Amino acid sequence: MVASSELVLRSSNNLPAVVDGSSLFSYLEKIKKFPILTDKEELDLVAAFQQRGDLSAAQRLITSHLRLAAKVALSYRRYGLPMSDIISEANIGLMQAVKKFDLDKKVRLATYAVWWIRASINDYILRSWSLVKIGTKAAQKKLFYNLSRLKARLGIYDNRELAPDAVKKIAKELVVDESDVVEMNRRMGGDKSLNVAVSDEDDNEKIDLLVDSRQNIEERLSRRQEQSLRNKILRSSLAQLNEREREVIRARMLTENPLTLEELGNKMGVSRERIRQIEKKAFEKLSSLVRAEMSGQKDAA
Repeated sequence: MVASSELVLRSSNNLPAVVDGSSLFSYLEKIKKFPILTDKEELDLVAAFQQRGDLSAAQRLITSHLRLAAKVALSYRRYGLPMSDIISEANIGLMQAVKKFDLDKKVRLATYAVWWIRASINDYILRSWSLVKIGTKAAQKKLFYNLSRLKARLGIYDNRELAPDAVKKIAKELVVDESDVVEMNRRMGGDKSLNVAVSDEDDNEKIDLLVDSRQNIEERLSRRQEQSLRNKILRSSLAQLNEREREVIRARMLTENPLTLEELGNKMGVSRERIRQIEKKAFEKLSSLVRAEMSGQKDAA
């Protein structure tokens, strides 16, 4: 049987390239050209790969399920991460599924593959969000703090989807994409006026029932000290990585506009798959260093 890493590397090199933007549509069109397998074709190919290590059989199994991987990946499009990277991770999960699929499971490969695809994507999201807070993109910040004010100016107070003309006006004023406006409005659940009665029998307004959840001075100081310590530990741990690992971590996890695997690979003169490998290894190393530093701080206290 061929080694796992060999299958992944050889297969990924032969897949259509995934790129964000207008090229994403092109990628989705390309993968539609790969034929869907019949039950018998799938069984024969799985047997050929498992019994004889036939990489061409594995390749056909993978390409015939690229549409499934893309469909699952697109369901994660609101996570604020590069779509090209999410699809790439979905494809990695698909390869793992092909590699580990067992005919004795009595299910189609697609049913089994969905679990591996989602697991691969979820692992990527956790890696990407472990060191960067959700919603740090400049456009998201701008919308979060200004969307309610601009909606009020347009006379929109109820919880509903924004009309196209309202989306266009808000996007133009804040200089953000219209899709970002729609997404943030949905995430915030629309806006409801708090100056309305709780019910027909109660004259109190909803705003009167809100609890002041702001931190007191001691809490704010404690939070600030904790954040300062975390930053210090992160800087110390980063310094223990080699130069290439630091560059990958910073470009992929510690910036408001992370580079895609493709972009960083071109910048560093290596393949997208190599960047993914460096990122995974560097993150695991960094996580271990951070945990060790945190443990040391607790012991010292």
